[in-house]
Amino acid sequence: MTDILIYLIIGIFLALLFLNIYFRVKVLKVYKTLVQNKIQFDSSHIFNSSKMESEVLVKYPKHKDDILNFVGHIKKSIAIAVILVLMITVMGFILKRI
Repeated sequence: MTDILIYLIIGIFLALLFLNIYFRVKVLKVYKTLVQNKIQFDSSHIFNSSKMESEVLVKYPKHKDDILNFVGHIKKSIAIAVILVLMITVMGFILKRI
C-alpha cells in the first residue's frame, strides 16, 4: 500500500511539473502578444471578471481574445495546480498514518 501511495505522489508531482511547463509555454505565447501591444492590467483584473470587462476589455477591444485566453490559461493552471497539490498533501497525510 505504501509503495502505491509513493508512486502516486511521484506521478502527481511529475504531472504538476508537466502542467507548469505546459501552461508556461501557452501563457508566454499570449503574454508576448499582450506585451508587444502594450496591454496592461494587474492581478485584480484577472480574478475579477466584472472589473476586467469594465476597465480592460473596453480599453483594448481588438485584443479581447488574447486577453481572455491569457486570463483563462492563468485561472486554469492555478485551479489544476491547487487540486494536484491537495492530492499530494492528502496522500502524504495518508502515507504518514500508515
